[in-house]
Amino acid sequence: MRRLVLALLTLVLVTPVVASAPATAGEPASTQRLASKRQVALATPGDFTGYGFDQCLAPTQSAMDTWWTKSPYSAVGIYISGDSRACRSQPNLSPTWVATQVARGWRLLPIALGPQASCQPRFPRYKDDFTISAKPVGGYATAAAQGVVEADKNATDATAYGIGPGSTIWYDLEGFDLTNIACRESALVFTSAWVTRIKELGYVAGFYSSASSGIKMLDDARTQRPGQFALPDRIWIARWDGAANTSTTYIPEDGWRPGGRMKQYRGGHNETWGGVTINIDSNYIDLGAGSVARPEGRCPGTKLGFWKYPTLSPASAQATRVKVLQCLLTEQGAYAGPISGSYDAATIASARAWQAARRFTPTDTFEKRHWIALLSAGARTTIKRGSADESVNRLQRALNAAGAGKFRATGVFDAKTEAALKAYQSRLRIAVSGVATAQTWNKLQQGR
Repeated sequence: MRRLVLALLTLVLVTPVVASAPATAGEPASTQRLASKRQVALATPGDFTGYGFDQCLAPTQSAMDTWWTKSPYSAVGIYISGDSRACRSQPNLSPTWVATQVARGWRLLPIALGPQASCQPRFPRYKDDFTISAKPVGGYATAAAQGVVEADKNATDATAYGIGPGSTIWYDLEGFDLTNIACRESALVFTSAWVTRIKELGYVAGFYSSASSGIKMLDDARTQRPGQFALPDRIWIARWDGAANTSTTYIPEDGWRPGGRMKQYRGGHNETWGGVTINIDSNYIDLGAGSVARPEGRCPGTKLGFWKYPTLSPASAQATRVKVLQCLLTEQGAYAGPISGSYDAATIASARAWQAARRFTPTDTFEKRHWIALLSAGARTTIKRGSADESVNRLQRALNAAGAGKFRATGVFDAKTEAALKAYQSRLRIAVSGVATAQTWNKLQQGR
């Protein structure tokens, strides 16, 4: 069974729900009661562009904490519902686990693996599971009824974990023989009914399948029989081609764009981050509006971002860069004068004081190492592909100053930022992860 995951979110709190949270084996009763009292329905994933992983069993909290700070992944797929799951027993998964990951910044992809196509050879997996009816009785009425029942079950299970309306639930339909007409048509009717019902319940309809079977089935319905079937809002393409994008040759590029695709581009394999090894599938996600940064709001009227930050000296100083220096020193509480662009005595004195406070030898010049340290100054927040906040601006400008990049600081951690960060990490001989770790920030703030 393919695992699945990830991706995304500008997480939003929605109306609290009243639901009996499933107890987790080994979780203290007091913790369960506390989680139940505090339970809030979270909407996930939101808008996101970046990497995710999926694993059948929800990882331990310790593993999730380590992977957040060390791995390039920001989204995780979790199997929350469906009798065809090989991992129906989830010793780590609970409402507390869900809420903790969301608070940390993880984007969740809740997955349901229930009834499968009638010609899928590996199902039913359990006695209480059933395949999608392939008998054309009443226009596949049985398959349609099964879709409604399964959607009700999946929504109930999601709510119990604190994953509320507005979230995307992904139905996992494993690969099957697309040339088997009865099998294909019943699966299509089932999916249509599931999509309709899950949306009636307030959830976003997601669908996972192999590119050559379930995904092609839906796209053929979209292009050849428009309006005949309810189609999912988002698709999750299983195509292990090693390409971290959302494209596949099995369907054209126009479907479910923009913001409606993700791709599982690598199948089961071990990855180790921070000494913690997990067997995962890898995914690339591009959902909603993608990762979008808010306006920065720092130093109004002063441009902070440049490709280069040359040395400032009493004899030679560009006014545009001096304004950056004066503004940032003001933020650091080291300068109280006007943002004039003049590298005057007051500015030099403030720069020297800042250098001394950061354990640099005070000098009348403001050099490359000083720029790197000043531009990166601030919280050492873990950021990675898909992150979008003020800390990304700081990282991007510091990488430009360090000579590792040459790009505009957008506040969105994109492919260029990842490449520049990896180049910087390689140069300093620290772990090349493409993740701005505490160690990376430490080197930047030392002016390295």
